[in-house]
Amino acid sequence: MALESEVKGLALVKEKKKELIASFESHEGDTGSASVQIALLTERINSLSGHFKQHKKDHHSRQGLLRLVSTRRRLLDYLKRQDEKSYHDIIKKLDLRK
Repeated sequence: MALESEVKGLALVKEKKKELIASFESHEGDTGSASVQIALLTERINSLSGHFKQHKKDHHSRQGLLRLVSTRRRLLDYLKRQDEKSYHDIIKKLDLRK
């Protein structure tokens, strides 16, 4: 029973990931562009933020969260330098500050 629920949970994660990639890709099969990476990082950051509401003392995972936020910030800075219109679009779509 537990294995079935884990498999279903993974399927949901895979489906969500495919959905995010499809909505942010610039061309067919695009999985590495800055906008796709930012969208995937944002999803992981949001899920970890919920985790910390329940597990306040999980400092090890908090360090990983800070690393994800830093990586997303660098990608956003890169995107702003390369294509400012795309930067503003992704900020609006993901409902990020700035």
